[in-house]
Amino acid sequence: MVEPADKPIAAGQRLGAPDSFGVSTLEPGLRPLAQPPAGRLSSIRVQMLDDTQEVFQISQCSTGKVLFDLVCVHLNLAEGDYFGLEYQDQRKMTVWLDLLKPTLKQIRRPKNTILRFVVKFFPPDHTQLLEELTRYLFALQIKRDLACGRLICNDTSAALMVSHIIQSEIGDFDETQSWQHLLHNKYLPDQDAIRDKITDCHRKHVGQTPAESDYQLLEIARRLEMYGVRLHPAKDREGTKLSLAVAHIGVLVFQGYTKINAFNWSKVRKLSFKRKRFLIKLRADPAQSAHHDTLEFAMASRDCCKVFWKICVEYHAFFRLFEEPKAKPKPILFTRGSSFRFSGRTQKQIIDYVKDSELKKLPFERKHSKILSTSSLPPPSSSFRSQVPKERAVSLQSADKLDSTRLGHRAECSGSEEPAAASSTANGFHGVAAAAPGSDPIQSRQNHHGGGSAADPQFLNPESPGSEDSPAGSPRVVVNGNGSANGSAAGVPRQCPKGRHLSPLTSPLLTDAGCVRNDDEEEARRKKFPTDKAYFIAKELLTTERTFLNDLQVITESFHGAAGKDEAFPESVKNLISASYDPVHKFHQGFLKEVEQRLAQWEGRSNAHIKGDYQRIGDILLKNIQGLKQLTVHLQKHSECLVELERVCRSSRKAEAVCRDFEQQRVCYLPLNIFLLRPLHRLLHYKLILERLCKHYPPTHEDFRDCRATLADISEMVLQLQGTMMKMENFQKLLELKKDLTGIDNLAIPGREFIRLGCLSKLSGKGLQQRMFFLFSDSLVYTSRGMTPSNQFKVHGQLPLYGMTIRESEEEWGVPHSFTLFGPRHSVVVAASCASEMERWVEDIRMAIDLAEQSSSSDTDLLSDNKLSEDGGAESEEELCGSRSSLERQGHRGNTTVHVCWHRNTSVSMVDFSVAVENQLSGNLLRKFKNSNGWQKLWVVFTNFSLFFYKSHQDDYPLASLPLLGYSVTVPSESENIHKDYVFKLHFKSHVYYFRSESEYTFERWMEVIRSVTCSASRPTLSARKELY
Repeated sequence: MVEPADKPIAAGQRLGAPDSFGVSTLEPGLRPLAQPPAGRLSSIRVQMLDDTQEVFQISQCSTGKVLFDLVCVHLNLAEGDYFGLEYQDQRKMTVWLDLLKPTLKQIRRPKNTILRFVVKFFPPDHTQLLEELTRYLFALQIKRDLACGRLICNDTSAALMVSHIIQSEIGDFDETQSWQHLLHNKYLPDQDAIRDKITDCHRKHVGQTPAESDYQLLEIARRLEMYGVRLHPAKDREGTKLSLAVAHIGVLVFQGYTKINAFNWSKVRKLSFKRKRFLIKLRADPAQSAHHDTLEFAMASRDCCKVFWKICVEYHAFFRLFEEPKAKPKPILFTRGSSFRFSGRTQKQIIDYVKDSELKKLPFERKHSKILSTSSLPPPSSSFRSQVPKERAVSLQSADKLDSTRLGHRAECSGSEEPAAASSTANGFHGVAAAAPGSDPIQSRQNHHGGGSAADPQFLNPESPGSEDSPAGSPRVVVNGNGSANGSAAGVPRQCPKGRHLSPLTSPLLTDAGCVRNDDEEEARRKKFPTDKAYFIAKELLTTERTFLNDLQVITESFHGAAGKDEAFPESVKNLISASYDPVHKFHQGFLKEVEQRLAQWEGRSNAHIKGDYQRIGDILLKNIQGLKQLTVHLQKHSECLVELERVCRSSRKAEAVCRDFEQQRVCYLPLNIFLLRPLHRLLHYKLILERLCKHYPPTHEDFRDCRATLADISEMVLQLQGTMMKMENFQKLLELKKDLTGIDNLAIPGREFIRLGCLSKLSGKGLQQRMFFLFSDSLVYTSRGMTPSNQFKVHGQLPLYGMTIRESEEEWGVPHSFTLFGPRHSVVVAASCASEMERWVEDIRMAIDLAEQSSSSDTDLLSDNKLSEDGGAESEEELCGSRSSLERQGHRGNTTVHVCWHRNTSVSMVDFSVAVENQLSGNLLRKFKNSNGWQKLWVVFTNFSLFFYKSHQDDYPLASLPLLGYSVTVPSESENIHKDYVFKLHFKSHVYYFRSESEYTFERWMEVIRSVTCSASRPTLSARKELY
């Protein structure tokens, strides 16, 4: 018996649906009471998808929505609008419960009626189902449809689907166990005939988790012709027996189990019924005469027509509309036609809400699964229990869900005053190791507790069971995507004793309350330092030089050590890298010591400041510029190192594995190729710092002449190496994108230039679907993200730019911010998220078309013949099984810029990457959460569109990261009560962080570099790159 809790959060309410209040109805023959007794309840039985039954108590005047919301609350189901409640009425017809009408007015005999909770709307792409629980319930629906013979398919597809169901229920193949399981369970009407084929398929699923099995089951089912089809018998005008059905694409016509026609929603003008006749009015086709635009089908009765018409109306609204249709005003005198309308959220609203909201993700169990759990999670509270059992073996794919937990909220575990360590990859601080598949670019790093003491090893792993010795509020973090920092097995995220569920991606930085500084001490310390702007410019040189030297050590020490341990790595490449980077590293070690000594003297930590001889930096720069010039020969070889390393990885799998494994280490917080280009980027930083010094100094200043002379020398070096630098940046970006894409073999070829990547919605027969687009100088590729451990993007198609035209088409299709790309072979309609995004895409595509027209070749085929998968079409048995191989691949981590753009629905261009290279910054900042009191001092590095956080500059790897794409940077308002100087605020949706700098100059610099991410780069730079290439 399930009773509504105190103010339960229903799924419809979680999705923001308005409350609807029904009108009380009475059984026939009963007189209405003057005042109905308060609290009078009726019991309604609902059969769940796992065949269990639950009883819900509702008041006699409650609408269907109240009962449906109770069921969704009972299941902890956020994406409940895909489902519905069906029952048999007094005419023995199966109908859907109307959410706007009183429940007891529809169900005349509630004691004798059982409602069934089933899938109502079947999306064309199961990756649109964002929660694992939703996919599990869909898998149960597919299992039921197979067993009752409703989902018709060939033996190969049936055997594959049943094998995935068995894998999710009993685990890996065991001949005796699998055979006995098939004998005692009926999954198909003619199961015995293909039993051997089922077991053969089951053998191939070793190591597959229940969540992966659900995914594979839905992947196969969605490609079947009868997927989600509910047949309604009818006849055409000639009396031929047919069946009508409705799907996301439109109205379907079947003869037997063969689809013979489909009327797309875009072609349908009106659906109606008159008595027993169901009418489909099509939009006029100029090629045909007008009397052919109306099709008529005869059904068994008027009630059958009305039932089918209602579900058509709901399907059209759910998949085609952006928001729930509003109710029409009731006429005063008389009505004409039905007032029925769709009630609930549309698919677009569901997807947007789940992505944008902060829904708590609770584990769930599977009733039929016999796979033992290794978790020691405490059970959730009784108000959130579901009869669909709570799954404890939480799949790492659950980390896909963005904004799952709000960052900065206060932990309630054991009365701790620490901020809770819930981290969402899209919105908050992230552990810097690439945690689970599907996580937005975040990685977790080892943390020092309190005042710098070493962290508890168990503090690093969110997937291992809790330790009695560890603090109650300590989170656990996935390290480098391996699920463990110390070799422990992967398990589940921890829960607080009060049931508060922590995100699998947690940052130790967010729970460390040991470094809260005293504000008065901080103010007193800051006042001792110089206030001259030149000092802070010189200090920026010092802080960025420390970060640069740490990045050099990644190549000269960490990578050299990893490559030296593997004999398969070619000695020639190791020697080339050592010969090119070791002299640079040695030079900058000496240079950093001189800068540190000068800043110490400038700050007054010695008596030298009394004479005033050391309050300058230009003399040190001028002295070292000669040594830097001598390194030009080595700097020119860095591009050769990048090319040779790529050639070795392409020709040797062992060498590729060495590089891939090294990128999974905590010290390699960026793609390896970026570190190889760091010395070239550092020249740009020197140039910008010297320009600021020369602009600040008057010509009469003693440091002006040295700074100006150094600037002239460094500008000459930059000009000499600029061509090589820009070509290597483009080559490095193509190599990085190659790791993110599957289905492309020849991406990094001479002459191809990367221009832009980002999210657009592609319009097809299935409606608007989110796709990741990659624009190059010769082609446009569109992809979707795969549900694999590597989270690579699967290529769906390619549009050559040679001969392409582009046209805005918002009025033509009725889709905001849409435009059409007309290619030589076919055209594509896409829509941007906003007007500014559309403007950027249109401008860059037009520029790319000009580049393609100037090219001598129009052959730009990027796609592998055997990997391209279009949005529709049938698959062979090998293709159906092929998606399993992608789950077995252990690819690079899913924390790249591509994944951030996917989750935050934005885009970046090569111009933005170039600007980000120039706008790198390091230094100490004080950080404060929205609801916390103290400020915590951190060493912060801004690079690659992200902030990386360290305890100090001496740490080898960051503790956490915060991707900034999509964030806004502002100054706190008076109402926020931040009564400190030099504070800026970062906010994304409901996530807010405050950072405090030490001076006006550093405040302006941090605002400047962060705005370079949140604001688009200027377009003229792109034209300059076009001329260069």
